[in-house]
Amino acid sequence: MSATKGSDQPASKTKKFGKGEREIPHHTQKAKKFYPAEDESKPKKVRKSIRPARPRASLTPGTVLILLAGRFRGKRVILLKHLPQGVLLITGPYKINGVPLRRVNARYVIATSVKVDLKGIDDKTVEKVGEEGYFTREKKDDKVGEEAFFKQGEKPEKKKVASARADDQKSVDKALLSNIKKESMLLEYLRSTFSLRSGDRPHEMKW
Repeated sequence: MSATKGSDQPASKTKKFGKGEREIPHHTQKAKKFYPAEDESKPKKVRKSIRPARPRASLTPGTVLILLAGRFRGKRVILLKHLPQGVLLITGPYKINGVPLRRVNARYVIATSVKVDLKGIDDKTVEKVGEEGYFTREKKDDKVGEEAFFKQGEKPEKKKVASARADDQKSVDKALLSNIKKESMLLEYLRSTFSLRSGDRPHEMKW
């Protein structure tokens, strides 16, 4: 027996054939006669290490940003916080330009030189809004059936904003509005939308 003691592998046998000897492996060690007709897909090893997102130096809390994409493109908003997901938490405020608390990709914003004082904002509310599951949609229990689908003449139900979100929006906007009103022309600046006309040179503009 050629197997060593204490090993988990099954022992192989040695047989004599005339003058020579040959080692015969155990039946569990023999090559399989069956093989898959198609190659089995193996997951690729990712060698890149996940690094935390590094925001631009100009993207500091309180900076007024211009949105370049999405539903509110052209609006001027206020940066509240950098979120760990690699996005920015912003607000209009909602009472001024209709932009609610939302997350925005840093690639689709222009940072201006205007800043707003964030004094008076509740840090707990900002942390609560910045949590990962805050902006997830709630699952609907009632599914639309065929009868409801084919009904005519009835107005569709309006989307109702959760009361908790509305309270968070009001608490953040209340502190911001008091600070914005102290600065002259800042309210009108946030209310106006940004747009380019023919002949404008954005690379020469001072933001």
